[in-house]
Amino acid sequence: MVKAGIIGSTGYAGGELARLLLQRDDIEIKWYGSRSYIGQSYASLYQNMFRIVDADCMDDNMKELAGQVDVIFTATPQGLCASLVDEDILSKAKVIDLSADFRIKDVAVYEKWYKLTHGSPQFIEEAVYGLPEINREKIKKARIIANPGCFPTCSFLSAYPLVKEGLIDPNTLIIDAKSGTSGAGRGAKVDSLYCEVNENIKAYGVGSHRHTPEIEEQLSYAAGKPVTISFTPHLVPMNRGILVTAYASLTKEVTYEQVRAAYDKYYKEEYFVRVLDRDVVPQTRWVEGSNFADVNFKIDPRTNRIVIMGAIDNMVKGAAGQAVQNMNLMFGLPENTGLKQIPAFP
Repeated sequence: MVKAGIIGSTGYAGGELARLLLQRDDIEIKWYGSRSYIGQSYASLYQNMFRIVDADCMDDNMKELAGQVDVIFTATPQGLCASLVDEDILSKAKVIDLSADFRIKDVAVYEKWYKLTHGSPQFIEEAVYGLPEINREKIKKARIIANPGCFPTCSFLSAYPLVKEGLIDPNTLIIDAKSGTSGAGRGAKVDSLYCEVNENIKAYGVGSHRHTPEIEEQLSYAAGKPVTISFTPHLVPMNRGILVTAYASLTKEVTYEQVRAAYDKYYKEEYFVRVLDRDVVPQTRWVEGSNFADVNFKIDPRTNRIVIMGAIDNMVKGAAGQAVQNMNLMFGLPENTGLKQIPAFP
């Protein structure tokens, strides 16, 4: 039995973690942490947990929590995990951080984009970027995991084989992404109000979205050289889902079969990455509620470019599901344990 604690359990990602973990007989959630709702019944905040969770929300005392559990999930705003974690905590429990605190290896880049002073830079080098399809063996041995962002997960998985095989010039990559409103979190914001979101689509964070350096860093590792991209996210009126459509220049003339072989080389044995059949486009509806990432591509010989497409559920593969996938690896469990949910439709 793995004992787990969730700090930030009342946000959307924290609630999704609880939903996924509570379906398992091999996990016991010992701590529902929430700075905003200490002492309140967890089920009163998430009524879907009525008669399932009989516990009150606790604080974010990570030191106390580390003495009671095997793994701590931090589904918290940027900066909190870095301000709390220390060597004593990591000597007692594994930490899976769903914020951006340990994703970017260059502290100066993190501080520039997130406008924060990093609270524990001594752990950045040790932290493993928790994308199992790329860093599986490192994750198995890690004490602290930097769970990837939602946009970076979808963007990277969609483009990775092409970058790794040198089939595109990664510096020509333009990523256009759409996200449901849950990506903005559960906090009250004017831009998330029904009348602001409904019947509307808009770009945001244009030229300045904080996931940009994370995507660039991971693509740079794949390319073996520095990569600079253009990334623009959009907010669309749906609860869940991310759709990425990206464009890049090909480095040579290629056939469908050659590109498909590149994708199959990296994803044929991957349970959660589904390379769709020819001319089938990814759709958010076909991954909703699941940990799957659907990807595909279309060669445009007229422009010598390739269109790269991907879809994930931002709450699952883009957050909580990937965190559970990482936990499974860290504790020597089958990677898809508790994550075999079939996408929900309609």
